[in-house]
Amino acid sequence: MRALVAGEVGEPNDVLRLESRPVPTPGVGQALIRVQATPIHASDLHVVRGRYGFSPEFPTVGGHMECVGRIEALGPGTEGLKIGERVVVAAVPAVPEPDVTGTWQEYLVADTHRLLTVPDRLSDSSACQLAVNPLTALLLVARELDVQPGEWLLQTAAGSTVGRLVIQLARHLGIRTINVVRRRDAVDEINALGGDEVVCTEDEDLLQRVTEIAGPAGVHKAIDCVAGPVGAQVSQALAPGGEVVVYGALSTHRQNDPAALTIPLPARSLVYEAKVVRGFWLNRWFGTASPADVQDALSEVRTLVTDGVLCIPEGRPFPLERFTEAISFAEAPAHGAKPLFVFDDKAEDGE
Repeated sequence: MRALVAGEVGEPNDVLRLESRPVPTPGVGQALIRVQATPIHASDLHVVRGRYGFSPEFPTVGGHMECVGRIEALGPGTEGLKIGERVVVAAVPAVPEPDVTGTWQEYLVADTHRLLTVPDRLSDSSACQLAVNPLTALLLVARELDVQPGEWLLQTAAGSTVGRLVIQLARHLGIRTINVVRRRDAVDEINALGGDEVVCTEDEDLLQRVTEIAGPAGVHKAIDCVAGPVGAQVSQALAPGGEVVVYGALSTHRQNDPAALTIPLPARSLVYEAKVVRGFWLNRWFGTASPADVQDALSEVRTLVTDGVLCIPEGRPFPLERFTEAISFAEAPAHGAKPLFVFDDKAEDGE
């Protein structure tokens, strides 16, 4: 089978190679999946560069978050699933398991508790992006912060994939959103998506605008994936006792220096106003949540997507052989569609 393998830590287009590997054999409680489509996430590239929250043993097959495919075989005594079923494979745990390999290959073995059946009416593009961004949006809003109808939720990077999904979910749940963007040309788009308020840091003061919007009661809940000075401003914008959950650091994209991965928080605001700043990492959640909780959350996301509450933009397909082009596309500014590796001879070739 074909597999895209990183031989060592480094720049993806320097260290990734297309290899032929034997098809793996599933063990007890596992299934062999024939992969149909798998996305290229920024975190996948961070793993190759050695700047993510875990580092696998190299050489390693690329991709660690999600894919869609069909069950080709089941391990001994494995029950509850059938050969031929279409499934989503959800994330590698925070501490990689010895037998878990990446998604950028034609076949992979996965534990059955990491599989979710999906209907055929859901496109490969939507299905293979089900278990990361939509799940992150749901967990942040409904589980981590438990935002209630009528409450304000402040979020940064509102134009990102997760940011857009948060807006859709908030509208569905009756939550009001204050959406931070860094470019003026993004404001109309966020308004069209249903964002209640938009703050553009290009020409507006974040703290002042949040105060004007939320009034004396302020904002008690926020999510941030920018970090750096903007993340610090979000914590300052919170009402006393407020909480911000940090789930990314876009302001440090392509940085490999740990000293650059910071949020300069003002101690006075944290101490005297008892604010809370904490992190969220989806991989760790997968590694610590019970199998039942994982299945419940994934099932809820599947329903939200299949019912049209959450809309995942169609990705741009690339065959594995064109990985250098696909990765360059993934890294291009404002590239729009998510690049996907596809393993279907009838799929588009990315043109």
